[in-house]
Amino acid sequence: MHIDWTNFTPWSAAAGGVAIGLAAGLMILLLGRIAGVSGIVAGLLPPAKGDVSWRVAFILGLVASAALLRLAGAAATPVFDIGYDATIVAGLLVGFGTRLGGGCTSGHGVCGLSRLSPRALVATLAFMASGALTIFVLRHIMGRP
Repeated sequence: MHIDWTNFTPWSAAAGGVAIGLAAGLMILLLGRIAGVSGIVAGLLPPAKGDVSWRVAFILGLVASAALLRLAGAAATPVFDIGYDATIVAGLLVGFGTRLGGGCTSGHGVCGLSRLSPRALVATLAFMASGALTIFVLRHIMGRP
């Protein structure tokens, strides 16, 4: 996947950060829930009675917001340079990793760090180190762009 650096602005990134922080804050204030996407999705497998509607609404909101940004011309078009098979394998590995780590970047990185959780700090550092190592291997060892 490539990032469109020519159209990147710090303002759009800052606006996205504010929106994520606001959504996470409202969710914990209004529902008493952590806005960790992997945990929200995992809570649907299998669904618990009386615990489905807010999870489905959250996921639909994620999809709808991306679609609205795209319709407004504010979303960049991602370019995937790998096939569907690699995308599916990568998605499954991310899902396995988030369950193994007890959460994802939104749960640990946004919500956990804001609550000064030591576990979230360790998890977030592990996410960042893994990402940096992956990019290093792909670009400098495997020669991928």
